[in-house]
Amino acid sequence: MQARLEVFKTALAPKLVKHLAAAGRLLESSEIPATTRELVNIRASQINGCAGCLDMHTKDAAAAGETTVRLNLVACWREATVFTEAERAALELTEAGCRIADSAGVSDEVWESAAKHYDDEQLLALTMQIALINAFNRLNVITRQPAGDYTPGQFAH
Repeated sequence: MQARLEVFKTALAPKLVKHLAAAGRLLESSEIPATTRELVNIRASQINGCAGCLDMHTKDAAAAGETTVRLNLVACWREATVFTEAERAALELTEAGCRIADSAGVSDEVWESAAKHYDDEQLLALTMQIALINAFNRLNVITRQPAGDYTPGQFAH
């Protein structure tokens, strides 16, 4: 696959990505576990069809110790027994947050399920994680960025 636009060869990209990456670093300091953040990134990227983000986040998660079983079951988390109730609530919120047009937005039931496991600060961090990965997914999908060559930790700070 050929990219429609060499995003990272433009003058604007480093400035934009710098700010998006800064938001990501802030989220790393939240109380949301790194494993949960990666599960959110992976599930959103699956829904949005973003191969570049899937390549990055599955490799980074594996390098950080995430199991192959859990990585392979993210797409069907509802039927899998390997996720905690808190992770399941985060994945459900991720799906609702990615598929806003498919319903009337995030239902009260989905929000309340997440609120059972996360306090207000954590809910904000989780919501921002979903929004941030959606931004990166859309950038990559719209410009048709190829995937497969990512090295774990390549964009570590």
